[in-house]
Amino acid sequence: MQLPVYLDYNATTPHDPAVIEAMRPFLETEFGNPSSSHVYGTAPRRAVETARAQVAGLLGCRPEEILFTSGGTESNNHAIKSAAMLCRERGRHIITSQVEHPSVLEVFRFLETKGFEARYLPVDETGRVSAAGLESEIRSDTVLISLMHANNEVGTIQPIAEIARIAEKNGILMHTDAAQSAGKIITEPGSLGVSLLSIAGHKLYAPKGIGALYIKGGLALDPFCHGAGQEAGRRAGTENVAMIAGLGKACETAKRNLEKNAAHMQALRDRLEEAVTGEISGSKINGHPEHRLPNTSSISFYGLEANRVLDEIKDKVAASAGAACHSDTVALSHVLSAMAMDQQWAKGTIRLSTGRMSTRQEIDEAAKALTAAAKKLQGASHRKWNFLRRGGG
Repeated sequence: MQLPVYLDYNATTPHDPAVIEAMRPFLETEFGNPSSSHVYGTAPRRAVETARAQVAGLLGCRPEEILFTSGGTESNNHAIKSAAMLCRERGRHIITSQVEHPSVLEVFRFLETKGFEARYLPVDETGRVSAAGLESEIRSDTVLISLMHANNEVGTIQPIAEIARIAEKNGILMHTDAAQSAGKIITEPGSLGVSLLSIAGHKLYAPKGIGALYIKGGLALDPFCHGAGQEAGRRAGTENVAMIAGLGKACETAKRNLEKNAAHMQALRDRLEEAVTGEISGSKINGHPEHRLPNTSSISFYGLEANRVLDEIKDKVAASAGAACHSDTVALSHVLSAMAMDQQWAKGTIRLSTGRMSTRQEIDEAAKALTAAAKKLQGASHRKWNFLRRGGG
């Protein structure tokens, strides 16, 4: 059976062959503990430090500012909880947005049960936070701001550097979740001006279950996990050497080909969007027209239901929905809801995301399948509407 065209790279990415090769020795022969002082620990220890330098290379920071984690969720949890607790004597007001990933939103809700006061900022119709609006929310007891670099659903890129300058001016720690942006656009904490930055391996062609957290030098966070002294005492537990080596190689590859890959993904995304919107009246693209990830396309079909569109194309295209429709109810994603999108548009929203492995042929096949599905469903919808208008039961 021929597999459908994969256009869900924002959900997860395939493993880069170079990543698999980097991991192979630590799955086959180099089994030693990197903390061991004997010869069996030498290669694993060297691999961890090589990977740390490779991740730092992608982020433009120092290797000692990189902490390995189990993924983006742990990185976000560690950054937000530890930063909030570090500053709790100075204040307990913390700020995020309404369109964050659950691994940020749920941490903020948890902190609210521990005496913190959280502000969830609104976004405009493109999914973007207003820097001026955020500045007006800052109080004397505001200690932490956490905003995603780029949104996973619509691809909108937030004005992180501008907001970070506001945070610095007010002595506030700034964290950004860069899981979706790392490897697609320049994601350097120094340029962005943030003190904490999270990445997830499986979003940039490394395995699931590995990630990293950038912690600005001099910022002393409490350990997220207690035990022995791994990761310079910042995270206990024997290192997952194979996964770490894979993440390092993925970051090295991403940095080397960043502009080329971004141009490739954007060209294919634009080709897909032009093909679909050119054929389907009642379709539109969501997200910011300029500040958007090069690979991400959120497309809405007016009056249709996303799950029915995906069901029509499931054998030909793998994508994601922005809304779940059940009988007479529509459950919109929290992102589309925050963008105040009209329900007739929102309920028919799907996300397609291109990747380094995507091809022009795949895009053309996907566009053909998607336009055919939309036309079919629009025709069915018009027939139903005409039937009801004539008094049908």
